Amino acid sequence: MAPFATRQSIVEAMRSLLSLGLSQGTSGNVSVRWGDRLLVTPSGIPAEQLSPDDLVEMDMDGGYDHPLAPSSEWRFHRDILAARPEIGAVVHAHPPYATAFAICGQEIPAVHYMIAMAGGANIRCAPYAPYGTQALSEHALRALDRRSACLLANHGMIATGPNLAKALWLAVEVEVLCRQYALALQIGTPVVLSDAEVAETVERFKSYGPRDKAGR
Repeated sequence: MAPFATRQSIVEAMRSLLSLGLSQGTSGNVSVRWGDRLLVTPSGIPAEQLSPDDLVEMDMDGGYDHPLAPSSEWRFHRDILAARPEIGAVVHAHPPYATAFAICGQEIPAVHYMIAMAGGANIRCAPYAPYGTQALSEHALRALDRRSACLLANHGMIATGPNLAKALWLAVEVEVLCRQYALALQIGTPVVLSDAEVAETVERFKSYGPRDKAGR
């Protein structure tokens, strides 16, 4: 069984989605890689009622031994973790601005350099497929190619990271970018950074973070 601390971190992440206004009710779900398995939130339990024991441990074939059913979106959680070994956590939410662009089927272009945190010059919008389906998972995987976040048409967004803290942070950042883009569209025509400018920022972010005086 996954340690209590890991389970508790997922519960706290789900509550953060709620308190930050990124999800509501029973929407949104979270998964974390645990060895050759994954730990995923259950279906239909509001974040404020979720407990560490409610989390469902699954194998990569979709099997589980738990009285609660896993999130209806377990397929794309499983498939993302299986296809991308560098990813340790997946966050799915329905934030207002990101979902508004998803409803319009629009990707987010490079209107701010922070888009590089998602891995490239845009945040793609995956085509629509019904929730919980293998088709949705396949669309999401394609939209996440060389990216760590994407929108899901008429649905919401996905953010990933090497760990849960970074995946949750990216979910917040994607919503901020979507809000900034929406506001910019009301003011005028947003200026989009070139692919080269974004690529430079992607490289700079690889060494971004706390360093000593020698730059190490």
